[in-house]
Amino acid sequence: MTIPTIPAPTIPAPERAPGPKSPLTLHTITADEAGQRIDNFLMRHFKSVPRSRVYRLLRKGEVRVNRRRIEAEYRIQEGDEIRLPPVRIDAVGEPSRPSSSLTDLVESSIIHKDKHLLVINKPPGIAVHGGSGMSFGVIECLRASRPRETLELVHRLDRDTSGCLMVARDRATLRALHALIRDGGMHKTYLALVAGSWQLGTKHIDAPLATHTRQHGERHVRVAAAGKDSVSIFKPVQFIGSLATLMEVDIPTGRTHQIRVHAGFAGHPLLGDDKYGDRARNAELKHHGLKRTFLHAQSIAFDWPGTGVPFHVSAPLPDDLTAVLDAITPMKRKTEKRAGSSGRPAPRRSSAAKRRE
Repeated sequence: MTIPTIPAPTIPAPERAPGPKSPLTLHTITADEAGQRIDNFLMRHFKSVPRSRVYRLLRKGEVRVNRRRIEAEYRIQEGDEIRLPPVRIDAVGEPSRPSSSLTDLVESSIIHKDKHLLVINKPPGIAVHGGSGMSFGVIECLRASRPRETLELVHRLDRDTSGCLMVARDRATLRALHALIRDGGMHKTYLALVAGSWQLGTKHIDAPLATHTRQHGERHVRVAAAGKDSVSIFKPVQFIGSLATLMEVDIPTGRTHQIRVHAGFAGHPLLGDDKYGDRARNAELKHHGLKRTFLHAQSIAFDWPGTGVPFHVSAPLPDDLTAVLDAITPMKRKTEKRAGSSGRPAPRRSSAAKRRE
């Protein structure tokens, strides 16, 4: 006789007692608080609440500014009235501190430091702030190692993008640099590798950008007449046959995914860009070591507001992108050699073309 096996009963884990709810409050923004993004303000106000919940409050419209719904990018102004909804504060949430290895990496990437400003040569693969699947980013690491300072991101870089990232060490500096950006007084230069041979010369692309959809929590941006004014200036610096062109890009405006979308709009998408790029070209470049979007924030320059003292900082192209250029440059030479051995003389190049190469 076979005795049936009776599975052991599943004992549910004990439920964690919910934490208390914060009260509904109306908060008026002071001059000292003005200039920061609403998401950063909320994260500081609800310190023990997970980031995902903060962004959910914004998406659902539970946080209001002057009785209106706002996006996470909204910068709060002096006198704004913020509705802070009741939020349950759990006893257990996200880890309270970034790892020491991540913090040490960010600290070792500082390339400029003074009493007003930090500049990080941000490594690729590290977000500028937590969220979208990452608990911590650059700003959380800096705040963990400098708990007595008021640190705020002056601007942002995509997770894949390497290079110069500014962090203000006080609110006055943050407001001054934001005003400089709005007035076009800050010059940010990037290096980008685009698909194909760029034959447009130095090209000013003035095409407004708008958020189209949200895919897996990330923005998807497109050119749209109703979007925000966006200007990028593309200048070729090295041609690599018909495969690619290394570009220098200046951005008087700094919209989300601006360079990536404008490059595609010009018909030469950034290589390695999985969202807006050319999949076939990206697959080809992967064989040559390109594992991310080829985009590097090379330099930042401006005159300090109030004093007019010039400021300039730059970060060299990182090893992973330099290795890609080294790998694909011989391909250009082989292509030129084959073209010249066909029994016919290679076409003469103009002096302008020689200069471009």
